[in-house]
Amino acid sequence: MVRVILRRLVQLVVTLIALMTLVFFWLRSLPGGPVDALLGERATPQTRELLTRALGYDQPIWVQYGRFLKNVVTGNFGNSIRTGEPVMDVISRSFPATIELAVAAIIIAIGLGIPLGYVAARYRGRLLDNATIIVTLIGISIPIFFLGYLLKDWLTQDIHFFPPSGRITTGLGNTDVTGFFVLDGLLTREFDASADALWHLVLPAFTLATIPLAIIIRITRASVLDVLDEDYIRTADAKGLRNATIRKRHVLRNALLPVVTTIGLQTGALLAGAVLTEKVYNWGGLGTLITDSISGGRDYPVLQALILLAAVVFIVVNLLVDLSYAIIDPRVRVQ
Repeated sequence: MVRVILRRLVQLVVTLIALMTLVFFWLRSLPGGPVDALLGERATPQTRELLTRALGYDQPIWVQYGRFLKNVVTGNFGNSIRTGEPVMDVISRSFPATIELAVAAIIIAIGLGIPLGYVAARYRGRLLDNATIIVTLIGISIPIFFLGYLLKDWLTQDIHFFPPSGRITTGLGNTDVTGFFVLDGLLTREFDASADALWHLVLPAFTLATIPLAIIIRITRASVLDVLDEDYIRTADAKGLRNATIRKRHVLRNALLPVVTTIGLQTGALLAGAVLTEKVYNWGGLGTLITDSISGGRDYPVLQALILLAAVVFIVVNLLVDLSYAIIDPRVRVQ
């Protein structure tokens, strides 16, 4: 198990270095570059030359690359072009909102997807199975932004069941502890604020979870059906093992590997889906920050940090997925 962890950590470091190299050259290949983005349309050749020297862009490329790696390792991404604040301060205000939304969405997707997929496989060809296939096809086909506006119009405007937007009711609770509003309410013992933040979270999280939920249901169903046809399942049944033992020890555990892979991929994809979801519900997370950084004057320092942050999250999630393989399937540890 230790060898598996060390091997994955080495792969993680190599992947991050390769990604940082791509971001470094991408930033310098964009039209106009960061110098023009900082100076704007009124830049003169003199001011452009002065800023180029100040930023060190007149130095050899390997010197710039070494300084870039040092800044990334130390978390120094400079200041935002739009606000003038340190990039990490800008991101730290939005990061908890997206993580809170993404975690809630993946919990909904896993909590509903695996049981529903398993039940659909158990009743293969029956009404429940056919209904599950139809519903999952609809869930995959509907764009997130359309479903978000549909649910928002129905559940917040027509029947007023959920709050229409935002993360918490204005003026309620202390939200400056961790930035995770549900957790902040619990830590400060303001349970009404925590409950309010959770109620604001339900509808955006369900909207974001629809596509991962549908995919997890279908993958779970297909994986369970494959396992049910294996010889060792028939052998276990012939030996007289209880159905509960067969389902838990032989069917579900062996069916989890492709499901876990799907969960890892979908967790990373939630960051992309969060952009649209946050816009619909005015969530104020990384998705909103990305669109503002692009449309608000090419805020390269923020975009650069966001790309690396998204990559780190995706890599760490896949590292956890790889480690879970070794827990679910002992054969992985031997390899």
